[in-house]
Amino acid sequence: MSKCSYTLPIGPVHPALKEPTMFKFVMDGEIVKEVDVQPGVNHRGIEFIGMRRNPLQVLHLAERICGICSIVHQYAFTMASEKAAGINDIPERAQYIRTIMAELERIHSHVLWAGVAAHELGFDTLLHWTWKLREDVQDVLEYISGNRVNYAMYYQGGVRRDISPEKIPRIKEMISAYRREFQKLADAFLEDPLFKHRTVNVGVLTKKDALETSAVGPTTRGSGVPKDVRVDQPYGGYADLDLKPCLPEQMGYPNTGDTYAKTVVRILEVGQSLDIIEFCLDNMPPGPIRWEMNVNKVLMHMKKAGGEAIGMTEAPRGEMIHYVRLDPGDENVSAWKVRASTYNNIIAWQKMLVGAQIADVAIVAASIDPCIGCMDRVTVVDGETGKEGVMTKEDFYRLSVRKTRRLRRMKGKPSGGGW
Repeated sequence: MSKCSYTLPIGPVHPALKEPTMFKFVMDGEIVKEVDVQPGVNHRGIEFIGMRRNPLQVLHLAERICGICSIVHQYAFTMASEKAAGINDIPERAQYIRTIMAELERIHSHVLWAGVAAHELGFDTLLHWTWKLREDVQDVLEYISGNRVNYAMYYQGGVRRDISPEKIPRIKEMISAYRREFQKLADAFLEDPLFKHRTVNVGVLTKKDALETSAVGPTTRGSGVPKDVRVDQPYGGYADLDLKPCLPEQMGYPNTGDTYAKTVVRILEVGQSLDIIEFCLDNMPPGPIRWEMNVNKVLMHMKKAGGEAIGMTEAPRGEMIHYVRLDPGDENVSAWKVRASTYNNIIAWQKMLVGAQIADVAIVAASIDPCIGCMDRVTVVDGETGKEGVMTKEDFYRLSVRKTRRLRRMKGKPSGGGW
């Protein structure tokens, strides 16, 4: 460390951070030399709670993991629990409705992120304009589901609500409105000299680093990695679409992986989502929206079933995985594990923040669109000494075996039992 070096903590509560997390920087003047990210102050134990509920009850819990990308959590859990229970005959109409809802939320999430990014740069006029623009998609989400957040649309074997023919004109009206505003949105961010000055060559994540840190979503596509679950492992209505991952080069900007490149990807994906929604509306298959309309029959089928599976979706922030295990005769979910997009992308923070100026920390951190509530895990603290511990791979394996044995001993006991 040079004579000018000093340690600078930021968080867990800070005006630039919308959720609590802790950064510890080693600074050399205005330049970040080292960064230590310390999450763990927002852990809510949702997976633990979910393993004391049946799969239909967990549906409502899953979409409350995150308020912005709530539907993709419910989508991933629904797919995982369907596979685990052997529910394979999902009506095509339901698959298309699922896809429409996921893409509406992608628009909502990306436009919201654009406003937050502008706010981090002090560009609050752009913040309020984008959030006004976001109202159109939220109105449509409410029109379809009855709510602007947490839509309760997905269900094992299908969806809860149909998109009837009389609703389609209202959705297409929203699509037309966004297409009229799309170029204005792109110009406001990509052509503004202030925004370019604060984002070009700022928070760079090279393609090599993106691959080595297993970054996902716009964070990795901005670096030129063509990774997208909707393309690589299509699900729902995506299998009928000719999709390609959005990369900055499509708008004539190099795949540099800086904050500007990540912005390009998100703006491109807004236009892509409009195309996907319109395709699904125009080609909506007829037929039922559920594999089984009787809720009790669905629950009984899942209670008798036994199996484990993962559900994988492309959330607005990137690849998301839910793991579910169902044991025969057990009404509750036996095991549930969530790996949200931010869990991958925070690792890239260390690559992106080193070398950045302190004034750029907020926009670099925001460039991955972090959701701490989605991914936060606890910090291990020794009860006797109060010291934080570093756990090795062997420690995690040993604790996992112990937990599995404990869960097996608990079978048949009241669901309120502790670990």
